[in-house]
Amino acid sequence: MAEKKSPKKLSKAGCAKVTDALMKEYPDAGCALDFGTKFQLLAAVVLSAQTTDVSVNKVTPALFAEAPDAAAMARMDEARIAELIHSIGMYRTKAKNLKALSQALEDRFGGEVPGNMEDLVSLPGVGRKTANVVLAEAFGEQRIAVDTHVFRLANRIGLTDEGDVLKTEEALMKAIPRDLWTPMHHALIWHGRRVCSARKPACGGCCLSEICLKKGLK
Repeated sequence: MAEKKSPKKLSKAGCAKVTDALMKEYPDAGCALDFGTKFQLLAAVVLSAQTTDVSVNKVTPALFAEAPDAAAMARMDEARIAELIHSIGMYRTKAKNLKALSQALEDRFGGEVPGNMEDLVSLPGVGRKTANVVLAEAFGEQRIAVDTHVFRLANRIGLTDEGDVLKTEEALMKAIPRDLWTPMHHALIWHGRRVCSARKPACGGCCLSEICLKKGLK
């Protein structure tokens, strides 16, 4: 008798169970970055690439005290920006991008953060994930921003079965009800940080233990 193959992806009903479980487990999940304006959110998300939100929150108070908006950041010397954020990863590249995107906001958008994907990803240092976070948190749109946690969990759990970030985002948009895209984005991140780590997931105490396909763990 041929060995029964494990499914690569959960059924529609399975995806619904995952969504229900995570919504119950993390009803208050939200953005962990500290910010006061749309510009500050954009800057913080750019800084968060390959760095923890906790680390970003440690450097942004001093940074935003000196450069609270695009105009001030564009005027600031790049070396000064780097000095203020030197404790986070890739700080030199991020300092360059912050100054450049601030100048672009001033030159092209009157210092305001644009509210559409095309304009956002045209800014230095801004990719699709960053744009999705800004559109969700600053403009109230339902978006799924696929970072390392979301990519890992979506494919491990079986919500998706994709090999790249964009296809994972597109598949999640089909697997999750539209009105829950942003909440599920946050819930997946929280679950990845608190329970489903990359190397040692705590499957025994996981709210998805009976649903998750545990891809890559067997």
